[in-house]
Amino acid sequence: MYLQKKVFSIFSILTLTLLIAGCATRPELSTESASGSSSETTDSNYPITITHALGETVIESKPERIATISWGNQDTPLALGVLPVGVSTANYGVTDGSGLLPWTKEAFENLGVTQALLFDDVAGLDFEAISDVQPDVILAAYSGITQEEYDLLSEIAPVVAYRTAPWQTFWRDQIIYDAMGIGLEAEGKALVSDLEQLIEEKTATYPELNGIKAAFFYFNPTDLGKFYVYLPSDPRAAYLLDLGMEFPDSVKALTEDSSSFALELSAENVDRLDDIDLIITYGTDGLLESLQKDPLISTLPAVQNGSVAIIEDATPLAASGTPSALSIPATIDEYLAILAEAVKTDQ
Repeated sequence: MYLQKKVFSIFSILTLTLLIAGCATRPELSTESASGSSSETTDSNYPITITHALGETVIESKPERIATISWGNQDTPLALGVLPVGVSTANYGVTDGSGLLPWTKEAFENLGVTQALLFDDVAGLDFEAISDVQPDVILAAYSGITQEEYDLLSEIAPVVAYRTAPWQTFWRDQIIYDAMGIGLEAEGKALVSDLEQLIEEKTATYPELNGIKAAFFYFNPTDLGKFYVYLPSDPRAAYLLDLGMEFPDSVKALTEDSSSFALELSAENVDRLDDIDLIITYGTDGLLESLQKDPLISTLPAVQNGSVAIIEDATPLAASGTPSALSIPATIDEYLAILAEAVKTDQ
């Protein structure tokens, strides 16, 4: 779900800045995690140190007041039965005005909270509001915070930042890092295992997706002279590997041109992507017709065949394209069904 995450409505999934990197195999859990932490994090083995891209975070004792910022980080403590004292407003995919995606809202309600405290940080971090909840730790394992923002947040409480690069944290690492930040590393690893098993069970019923060369795109229907391809370092692209698909060689090659999570291409270069079997994109009714009428985009074999899975823009399902601990079980059935239907178009 950020391009300043708003390279249009979509990227406002998370207000960020187009970045990326590459990876061509199924994303692996990589937690060069907390020096000083064990699989069972208890008060007896604090302090713990979590190493991340912006430095080292030392947590002196088990946090009681958990704040989360940016995209999806609140879902990890909620999935583990821990109530955050404040979370960022979901700025994409919310259709009921609550500021929370449905799976997050349901998790709060299941823990007895009908009105969560939200940070209105769409236009930038609300440092005062974050400070007001007096957090013991701030979770931001999937985020785009800068070094300056990290330093300012660290004056409020220890901050768990992203492991390698902004907006390039896969769901496994997000869960593990956020779980480490609240003293529940073992529980976080168990949650990852449970979700992997769920994904394996669900994808087994869609063998037609296995081995499909798939890529996640963004098209602006009012300007098809350019488009965006999410690169393998982007979590929504990497999630396709979990669902049994593969990265086309053409998309892997694009990582040589960018260190960001997405890359803008001119439609004149569309022939570079002729090995894609399935395109996944945000959009609305009529997008496929527009693509098939465009003189350049229409030359893509996947577009010619109608093998375009369109996820309705600004919906919870679109938001779940960037997966989290709670969004995966909430939306995987609907997501797989749409992908499989688009693949059938090519059969």
